[in-house]
Amino acid sequence: MSGKTVNSAILLLVIGNAMALISDVFIKLLEPGAPVFQFAFLRCVITLLLLLPLAGQLNRKHLFSGIKVHAVRAHIHLAGILCMVVALGNLPLATANAVFYAAPILVMVLSVMLFREKLTPLSVFAVFSGFGGIVVILRPVEFNWAAIAALASAFALAINAVMVRKLPKQQSTVHKLFLNYALIIPAAGALALWEGAAWDSSILISALGSALFILGYNITVLLAYQQVDANQVTSAEYTGLIWAVLIGWIGFNEMPDLWFAAGSAMIVVPLIMVGLRSRHRSRRVLQPQPVNS
Repeated sequence: MSGKTVNSAILLLVIGNAMALISDVFIKLLEPGAPVFQFAFLRCVITLLLLLPLAGQLNRKHLFSGIKVHAVRAHIHLAGILCMVVALGNLPLATANAVFYAAPILVMVLSVMLFREKLTPLSVFAVFSGFGGIVVILRPVEFNWAAIAALASAFALAINAVMVRKLPKQQSTVHKLFLNYALIIPAAGALALWEGAAWDSSILISALGSALFILGYNITVLLAYQQVDANQVTSAEYTGLIWAVLIGWIGFNEMPDLWFAAGSAMIVVPLIMVGLRSRHRSRRVLQPQPVNS
């Protein structure tokens, strides 16, 4: 599975999204009342340690280029992790992940606001349908702090995705990940100290599992997208919602209702349509044009 063909890239993304869900499961298995800041700190430290063997990929000439942007992204990432822990600890696995899928929709909105990109009618439909889907899933009667945390996590993911454009192009994905986690650790450590919770070895296990599988997800995404155009395979990312439903049903006895099904369809289907339209346009551009004789 090198990711060099469309089929192998899709398979990598399917496996990668399953690994991301396993990472979520480790978070969800945290005991009620577990110290959130301690968990976030340990997960960031472990992720940085896992990245150390890849330190040879760091561009030493541009080691700290774009450090201000890296720092902002790192702390937004930390806020997203904290919100994700709260959301997964209090919402059904599938519900939380459905709300996380608001991130691609928010990326569209932020791209228009920050980079003046133009949305197609289908993209506009995806934005409004996606927000409507979130309302359908959460419903005003169930809108609580956990739901707000899930939305905040989606916002953090979207902002980080948009800010990637501001990062130096000379830095590899590993370089960007390395700086991201290195810059997170001081703030995460300070929050853990402020929290003042007693050391809990079970949190170390959860942090290790979560860090390992989310890093596996990042690697599969890197392999999938480095050889194949994103618009050809990105719809495979939405298989994560299927994994969330299956794991939530089998592992946590969480049975999705019709509200969840309808809301998820409102979020995911328009995004898949946008991806398919983009793929179709790319194929038309790549097709050889007839030569007039």
